Amino acid sequence: MRNRGNQPKKSKFKNLNLKTAGFLSLNLNLLIFNCLGLLPATAATEEAVLSVVNSQENANQWNAIANRLQKLDVKYCVISLADVQSAADWGERRVLFLPNVETLTPIQAIALEEWMSKGGRLIASGPVGSLSAPGVRQLLRTLLGGYWGFSLNRSQQLQPAKTRRQDWASQNELFGKVRGGVVIPNNLTSEIAAVWNSQDHPTAVLTTERSTFLGWRWGTDTASAADLDSAWLKAALNRYLTSPTNRTNKKVAGGSQRCASSVATTAKTPTPRPTQNPTVTTAPKPQPLANVTPQSSPEVIDQLEQAVRLDVIPNSQQPIDSNEAIALQQELENLIGRVESAHLAASAYATSVGETPQSLKLEDTRFASTKQEASVASREQVLAQSRVVAKNIPLLIAQKNYALARQQWLATKANLWKQLPVNRRLAQPEIRSVWLDRGTIVKAGSEEGLAQVFDRLAKAGFNTVFFETINASYPIYPSQVAPQQNPLIQGWDPLAAAVKLAHERGMELHAWVWTFAAGNQRHNQIINVNSDYPGPVLAAHPDWANYDRNGKMIPVGQTKPFFDPANPELRQYLLKLYTEIVTRYQVDGLHLDYIRYPFQDPSAGRIYGYGKAAREQFQQLTGVDPVTISPNDQELWQKWTAFRTQQVDSFVAEVSQQLRQQRAELILSVAVFPLPERERIQKIQQHWEVWARRGDIDLIVPMTYALDTSRFQRLARPWSISTKLGSTLLVPGIRLLSLPTVGAFDQLQLIRDLPASGYALFAADNFNNELDQLFSSTQGRVQPLKSEPIPYRQPFQSAAIRYAALQREWQFVSQNNQLQMPATKISDLNSQAEALQLALNQLAAIPTPTKLIAVRASLIRFQYQFRDSMRLQAVDNPYQVKAWENRLVTIERLLRYGERRLNFYP
Repeated sequence: MRNRGNQPKKSKFKNLNLKTAGFLSLNLNLLIFNCLGLLPATAATEEAVLSVVNSQENANQWNAIANRLQKLDVKYCVISLADVQSAADWGERRVLFLPNVETLTPIQAIALEEWMSKGGRLIASGPVGSLSAPGVRQLLRTLLGGYWGFSLNRSQQLQPAKTRRQDWASQNELFGKVRGGVVIPNNLTSEIAAVWNSQDHPTAVLTTERSTFLGWRWGTDTASAADLDSAWLKAALNRYLTSPTNRTNKKVAGGSQRCASSVATTAKTPTPRPTQNPTVTTAPKPQPLANVTPQSSPEVIDQLEQAVRLDVIPNSQQPIDSNEAIALQQELENLIGRVESAHLAASAYATSVGETPQSLKLEDTRFASTKQEASVASREQVLAQSRVVAKNIPLLIAQKNYALARQQWLATKANLWKQLPVNRRLAQPEIRSVWLDRGTIVKAGSEEGLAQVFDRLAKAGFNTVFFETINASYPIYPSQVAPQQNPLIQGWDPLAAAVKLAHERGMELHAWVWTFAAGNQRHNQIINVNSDYPGPVLAAHPDWANYDRNGKMIPVGQTKPFFDPANPELRQYLLKLYTEIVTRYQVDGLHLDYIRYPFQDPSAGRIYGYGKAAREQFQQLTGVDPVTISPNDQELWQKWTAFRTQQVDSFVAEVSQQLRQQRAELILSVAVFPLPERERIQKIQQHWEVWARRGDIDLIVPMTYALDTSRFQRLARPWSISTKLGSTLLVPGIRLLSLPTVGAFDQLQLIRDLPASGYALFAADNFNNELDQLFSSTQGRVQPLKSEPIPYRQPFQSAAIRYAALQREWQFVSQNNQLQMPATKISDLNSQAEALQLALNQLAAIPTPTKLIAVRASLIRFQYQFRDSMRLQAVDNPYQVKAWENRLVTIERLLRYGERRLNFYP
């Protein structure tokens, strides 16, 4: 990119060699630091000029960060990120340093913008803000002039910018080998101070008038040498502290005078919380434990349904409070949006295959079903009536007419469901996965029987099958590692048959395995063994068992014994078993289920995790037997919780590392609970955000099971918009049991309107003729020999096709004169949209790092313009505009995932 700005002036510090500065005389040393405004602690005559931000994310790097700062003899203040709630909290020091802080809240980002507008100058390093909310990332891009693009997989040589060199960044000691990332300029005011010595010379250091952005994790020994880090920070400080403006404006107006630690060379540095492994620090700080209602069902996942129920009982006079009134109104408005969005997608698809699309306004529609349905009113009439009802619901409730409010709500929902286009093709490239359960496999009885199941799935357009391979410690195939094959399988190898059948039909087969659940009382009944039988593995290795606080293997009210994840022999057994699966069979992926501890309620004394190995290891680490720890002892209890969580975290990392060495193309996915992060760690020690951010897995499949779409949305939406998943793709799960056919379609449409990459259905056992017809009509293959790209295999191709579908939707709305913007804006938007489509097509055809940079830059520009152009449209149809924005976010995530899968910048 071109750089703009004045020609750099020659600096009087250009020839200063920082590596030899220590050999100069004391007077010369003091003179230099006086010029820089960086007096040593022993000679400092003014207050600190630098504030350094300490956060949970850089806590493990803090000692190295502090050591580098002390080498500079720079007097600085420490600001705890958790304490920042306003501009004043960033302090009055002239320069703020954000080393490797990836998460800022919207309040903190806005406060940072205000602080900089008052004269503050910012130095940042690493993927700053990359895990923050989208709005925060956009604001930071403006403040920094760019954003962290890609990580480098090996060290690269730093070099000065090829054009318009900045004199402050030209000293020889600045240009060594560093392992960092590519920084992508965001606007024309950005200037490049340094580049990487690789193809196309991507940006390594980026500046604006008010900021300096270092493209590596400063203060991390594995990224860069201490001398080089110190040299860059000193040069950046020199840039700000020697200008005439900053000499006369030494403090930021309105900043806090509070200085958490005015530190010089001899000061004590902040230390992170004690930890045995860096990932343990991601566990939450000790807080009062949440109360957990004991389960009424032995299946833990059923608790989610109860936790978010919104019951609408016909003719009930039970009062409806204001919150429920808003929820009822919002659900109708969202359903109206889903109906319109689904029809628009179907019409856009029709234009892509040369069919005549149905109008967005006046046509009759019938509910596709195996049953005959009577003709209903036109969609336009139903939508208009539904909007009136949605508007009047709060009024009826205010009048205490609760029965009528419920009656109208239910009738309107039913009418809207009848308008969903369940008989029209509308799906885009997405992950369409299904859990093929043990019961269905056993019922098939042979390869011929299983072929009928795969025929139905292929016709219905599914591209990914999670095939139940290990259930309650029984493999579905004849194993040389496990003690016993599932006794319900006689005379054939279902896994070998499934791989063959799936591949013949253009589908992927992922082995679905129970990880830490060792047995199942329900399965014991089926195979006619004692209910308390712990499964064949624990029967052979009782030392591998886990226990609750009372020494019981199966928690109260549950049905499954669990393994002890801390047991090294158990871990090796599981790794050997999984290696057997992925090397003996050409499975396309491994799907981990029960990758957690069983459900617990610490406040009621229902606690689990006291396996022999876990107790011994924890006692060696802390000197305390965890059985003696009470949940009321917050510090020790938190250590015990973090220890157990780390057992799961580290095992996921081991599985990922070992299996990818065996099969680099293997896709790893996990079935997880969609509980809030802190609650989930306390209850089941499952911290899947860590696995996603580390890149251990490809797909997160949250079990967002609910019997209606409003409940489903409350479970799925927080994770679809989460910023904690790194480059991992999200695939929400839908449970079909007891779910109406049209209700399943409604939940699928919600997923398609959220920033998600596909869905997973539980389970094949619940398929029926209506569902077969629904899936075949809306997502089935048009041509048997032509298959769509699967996002986790062809992310760039998927992004290009999905974006083309978006363009067709905009064009269709525009042609129907329903796009609320002037003709000039429509023309400008179309021009930018076509440029982005061209860039996506080129990337999909032959992926290169250069093309990916171009696509991302084009996408960012387009997102800005789209948001601005759609302001009026968003007033008229907020749901549809938000759905479009979500799909652009999905494209952005596919690009991020594609970068990881192709290992750009090796």
